[in-house]
Amino acid sequence: MKMFLDDERDPVGTGWVVVRSVAEAIAWVEMHGWPIYVSFDNDLGDGQAEGRRFADFLIERDLDHGDMPESFGFYVHSQNLVARQAIEGKLRAYLSIRMQR
Repeated sequence: MKMFLDDERDPVGTGWVVVRSVAEAIAWVEMHGWPIYVSFDNDLGDGQAEGRRFADFLIERDLDHGDMPESFGFYVHSQNLVARQAIEGKLRAYLSIRMQR
């Protein structure tokens, strides 16, 4: 399943599970397991955790359980350039280290 994390927009195409908050995304993963792909927004509304926190959760989950699918992929569709670079950098760095194990 592909996951689209965004508080306002909807994905193009079919086959997406849409989650509107980091809490909803975490709950979905804990109930259903890893998505094979995540499209991230970062700014999810006033008082809400940012999308980069979901990236942190995914990394921590894999460090704890080692259950990230080999085919896991992601895209950051956030308009927030700094946050986009942070999410991309964090996940790319983790995935490159993970591949070396």
